[in-house]
Amino acid sequence: MAYRRTPRVQARLDSQRELLLSAAAALLAEQGYAGCTMAAVAARAGIATGTVYRHFASKSDLTVELFRTVCQGELAAMAQAAEGPGDLLDRIVATTETFVTRALKAPRLSYALLAEPVDAAVEAERLVFRRAFRDVFAAQIAEAVESGVLPPQDPRLSAAALVGAGAEALTGPLSGETAGPDTVAELVGFVLRALGVRPHGRE
Repeated sequence: MAYRRTPRVQARLDSQRELLLSAAAALLAEQGYAGCTMAAVAARAGIATGTVYRHFASKSDLTVELFRTVCQGELAAMAQAAEGPGDLLDRIVATTETFVTRALKAPRLSYALLAEPVDAAVEAERLVFRRAFRDVFAAQIAEAVESGVLPPQDPRLSAAALVGAGAEALTGPLSGETAGPDTVAELVGFVLRALGVRPHGRE
């Protein structure tokens, strides 16, 4: 007969897994992907390294789930901004500001999520969420084009270009360069210009 975990045992394992992901998230924010080793995660969580391997077969498995968890939080924040108050352009601005300001508030973490060299499995997960970020912008762009607020364009292509350009523009500030005081405003302006918004469109 196959062994069945009792609810109490399963709850303990789930709690332990959450503890490991929390420890890994803290390390990722402090040291990036390179510092997020199995031994370091175990030490931060206060448990034996062997216990980490009971939950995650490798650093890659751990980091894939960690990226998924963290990126879902970032995606939720962007989606909330996209559905906020104001007209269509206001919401595009709010989504862009959310993307940029959250990245700048946690530069080491954001660099790990956006640009730090990682293994193939983690890179694949990164691409999944870059496409999800793209889709948030694409839905807004499509609605704005349909409403005549933006000129005709391919929403998915424009959104992908904006996410890619934004990630590239932030690589410097996130990797140690000092962000200028107008970084957020400059990137918002870039997004609006790239989408074809004329200056009088924001007056």
